[in-house]
Amino acid sequence: MIKILVADDHTIVREGLKQIVAETHDMIVADEASNGQEVLSKVRKMAFDIIVLDISMPGRSGLDILKQLKHQRPKLPVLILSIHPEDQYAIRVLKAGASGYLTKESSPDELITAIRKVSLGGKYITSSLSEMLASSLDIDFDKSIHKTLSDREYQVMCLIASGKKIKEIAEKLSLSVSTINTYRFHIMRKMNMKNNSELIYYAIKHELID
Repeated sequence: MIKILVADDHTIVREGLKQIVAETHDMIVADEASNGQEVLSKVRKMAFDIIVLDISMPGRSGLDILKQLKHQRPKLPVLILSIHPEDQYAIRVLKAGASGYLTKESSPDELITAIRKVSLGGKYITSSLSEMLASSLDIDFDKSIHKTLSDREYQVMCLIASGKKIKEIAEKLSLSVSTINTYRFHIMRKMNMKNNSELIYYAIKHELID
C-alpha cells in the first residue's frame, strides 16, 4: 500500500485528492498538511512513500520545503502538484529534487499514474515538460537573466509581473511588505531593470507568466 502525505493549503483540494485516491486499491492518503512546517513536522514523525506537494502554500515556499525535505529525507519521492503552468516552475522544482510535476488541471488518471511511478523511484515527466527540458539545454536559455534569481526572488518576480501589488504579494507569501520590497530591489539589480514595466515586458517575452 502506497502511503501518501498530501500537502496543500486548500481543504477542497486535499479532499478531492483523498476521493481520487480512495478509488484505487494500492494507495492511501495517510496524512495531510496545510503548510510547509506541517509537512516537515509530519515527515519527522511518520514514514510515507511519497509526498504530493503544492508549491504555493502560506509561509515558506514549496521550493524551500522541497529542498529541506530532500536534505532530511533524500530518498523520499516528492510529486509537485501545482496551479502554476509547467513553464513557470517545473524545471526549477525538478532541479531542486522533485520526482515529477503536474498541474492541477491534470486528469485523476494521470495523477494516479504519476503517484505510482514516482513512489517506485521513477520520474514522471509529461511530454510538454520533456520538450522544455530539452530546450533548457539551449545556450540562450541558460543565459536568460531570470536564471540568476533565487527561487524566492523568482516567485516574487512572477507575482509582480502578473500585476500583484507589493502588499498583496506580502499577504500571499506571509511576509512583510519591507521584505518583499527588499526582494524587489535585488530582482531589479540582478536583472538590471528600473521599473515594473520592464519586468513585465521581460516576463511576457520569456513566457514566464500567462
